Amino acid sequence: MKIRRWSIVGLVAASLLTSGVSACKMPGAEPKAAGSASPTAASDDPKQALLDSTKEISKGNFRYSMTADGSTGGGVVHMPSKSAQLKLTFAQPGAKYSMDMDFIYIEPDSWVRLKFNGTDLSKIPGLDQLNTGKYMHLDQTKAKDIKDLRFDFSNVDPAGSTLLTKSVTDVKKTGEGSYAGTIDVSKAGEATMIDPQLVTALGVQANSLPFTAKVDPQGRLSQFTVQVPATQDSKAHELTVSYSDYDAASQPAKPATTDTVEAPQQVYDYFNK
Repeated sequence: MKIRRWSIVGLVAASLLTSGVSACKMPGAEPKAAGSASPTAASDDPKQALLDSTKEISKGNFRYSMTADGSTGGGVVHMPSKSAQLKLTFAQPGAKYSMDMDFIYIEPDSWVRLKFNGTDLSKIPGLDQLNTGKYMHLDQTKAKDIKDLRFDFSNVDPAGSTLLTKSVTDVKKTGEGSYAGTIDVSKAGEATMIDPQLVTALGVQANSLPFTAKVDPQGRLSQFTVQVPATQDSKAHELTVSYSDYDAASQPAKPATTDTVEAPQQVYDYFNK
């Protein structure tokens, strides 16, 4: 994942509109034991087994983590309470600044807390209004396109794993619950984890990248990793998404009133352009 517009509102927009990213656990988010769902009979066809492994994601009750080049994050989706949380860290190599973001959505409200790190931050106009250490409440009535301030429960998968598994071109089972093969990421451009600019940079290499995948004892996807070779603009790296706590995730907590402020107008100015 890359931040394409390194500006104040651009950072906010990148945070709110991008789901990519973390292999780090969220504080207090230790995985619970798997739910009591009956084991799913795995298909003898490795490709079909991977396709079947993403079905539970659509139920919208799980934790996840993602890693990408320069970005890490993770969170929870809890459809039963219509709530979700996403924590991200953006730290592009060579950049002067980095940013931590915590986005919470509890229908119909949303909040975002930003923390900027770096030197000479005072030189960035308006940064002090965002870098307060508090959650900014996002008033959806102040944005023309309020879907950008919401979590879309019609598409709950943060990485687009269904698209990824459909784009697998070759796969074999390498062990109990383990798979490996190749994927054509040019066919998965709509998946959040795949940056279209990266696909372009890879050229024909995008048609056949190595991947590995793991499923849990119930046949549900637990990890999907794509090996990305170096390009002119980026070093070789991995794109990884992991899932846990199927049917056992806890809804995120609403920020305390004392830890909340209203978002400044500059945030809404971006969405109203």
